[in-house]
Formats: sequence, C-alpha cells, structure tokens
Amino acid sequence: QLQLVESGGGLVQPGGSLRLSCAASGFTLDYYAIGWFRQAPGKERKGVSCISSSGGVTHYLDSVKGRFTMSRDNAKNTVYLQMNSLKPEDTAVYYCAVDLNCSGYRGHYDYWGQGTQVTVSS
Repeated sequence: QLQLVESGGGLVQPGGSLRLSCAASGFTLDYYAIGWFRQAPGKERKGVSCISSSGGVTHYLDSVKGRFTMSRDNAKNTVYLQMNSLKPEDTAVYYCAVDLNCSGYRGHYDYWGQGTQVTVSS
C-alpha cells in the first residue's frame, strides 16, 4: 500500500528553522518526484517546492526562494524540506505528494500524506 508520512513540524520562533520529512512506504521513491504543498487556515493549498527524481528542485513560491531547500535520500526512501529563516506567514499545514513529474498544481498529484503542522510564532 502506497503511503506518505510527513513529520518534523512544530512550533518555531520567527527566524528559526525546521526540517520536514516525507517518508514513503509501499513503493520506491527513486523514480518519482515529490512535491511539498502548504495550506493555511481558510486558504487554498498551494505548491511550495518540488524535487524531481533526478534531484532538481523547483520552488513555486517566490517567498520561499533562498530560504527553503529540498533534498532526497533514496536509501531512506525519504525527501526533506529544509526551511530556514521562517516567518509567521509560513504557518500552515504542510503536505507532501508524489507523482512521476513535478508540478505546483494540486490536481497533478494523486497520492498525499496526512500533513504536518508548522507554526511560526513568538
């Protein structure tokens, strides 16, 4: 059974860092792209970043460029979203999703994790 599990969320002060993990089971991540999305209360789910099977990273939000990075560890079947210099506006539930190719469009992805809450507040 294909499953994605996010972890690493929490409460962090502005300017702090978090590393989110997206662990896959039931399939091998090697040939797939993983996208990260976020959804703030009352707002639509938006594409944040995506890492392709070859390791190329695309950021879909201008606000995260230079602050967020992605990496993948195929041996651990896990993808990471490193978030630095966090701001209150980064507060959201973060979701990972899998597909053969990257896209910042929510409808592109069929399989999603359950999400992890990130709260940036002093």
